Amino acid sequence: MKMDFVITWVDMDDPQWKADFFKYSGKIDNSKNEVSEARFRDYGFLKYWFRGVENFAPWVRKIHFVTSGQKPQWLDENHPKLNLVKHSDYIPDEFLPTFNSVVIERYMHRIPDLADRFVYFNDDFFITNHLPESRFFAENGLPQDIAAFRHNTGMGLWAKTLKNHLRVINQRFDKREVLRRDHAKWFHPSYGSKARLTRFLQFYGKFVTLRTPHNAQPYLKSTFDEVWDYAGQELTATSKNRFRSPDDFSPELFRTWQICRSNFEPYNTYADTKMFPLLIKPKQAIAAIRDQTYKLVCINDNVHIRNYAKVMQEIGAAFESILPNKSAFEKQ
Repeated sequence: MKMDFVITWVDMDDPQWKADFFKYSGKIDNSKNEVSEARFRDYGFLKYWFRGVENFAPWVRKIHFVTSGQKPQWLDENHPKLNLVKHSDYIPDEFLPTFNSVVIERYMHRIPDLADRFVYFNDDFFITNHLPESRFFAENGLPQDIAAFRHNTGMGLWAKTLKNHLRVINQRFDKREVLRRDHAKWFHPSYGSKARLTRFLQFYGKFVTLRTPHNAQPYLKSTFDEVWDYAGQELTATSKNRFRSPDDFSPELFRTWQICRSNFEPYNTYADTKMFPLLIKPKQAIAAIRDQTYKLVCINDNVHIRNYAKVMQEIGAAFESILPNKSAFEKQ
């Protein structure tokens, strides 16, 4: 089974990126999530992402490294598994430059030579323990995922985006029909307490927000084709948003569509996946990396992290303790 990884990255210190950013935004503004420093800064951990792939997921066919045209100085662009992808290679020119991650993500299916099955990583998602191919895709070729509802009571930009998804999903799918057809998938025993709200809301007529394990996500390329066929007008219209906007659509729309189409196999992703907000859980993140407690971790940045340099230094030391050797993706 051919399977690719896609990872997006940005170097906010790149002169061309800076010039474009300030042309359209004016400045970094840490009071606004869409233009905060935490959304774009990099602390040098990317090499551990590549080391994690080489050590813990060597079976991957190809890595599509997506940027606005940048690459780290240490990256060996001649590695046979590496495909350097510029935004202009797959995003329509009229929407570039863009600093909006959801625009960068919604066109992923157009990346040249992308396999029909791929896993998408943000650059703060890391592999920290051995992963079999079956972690992402079952033997029948379908993505492994959890179908369970959660509360969406937030008022922020992300919460508004999730509501946009639900409007499209509820237009296209009948919830009662989906749950009746895929009852065994939505109420799989492996979900445990994560399915509590699903059991409570199973007779409610509309879809609500799904649980979203914030980490590496498997997709079928055909899912993107279907969503674009159905909601292409809205996706195209909101592609003009150079920064995050309340009317946006994120990859969670594609994931929810994939689940509603029954194109998944039940898997409790929370069993081996963990997101650590560094604002409140830096020590837990450091320990989880060092002890390899999970197979996949997300170290979620925030501009208000106390003792930021010290936290990042300790995270780097934790990565170094489990992945000390250069990968073949690094210049020797």
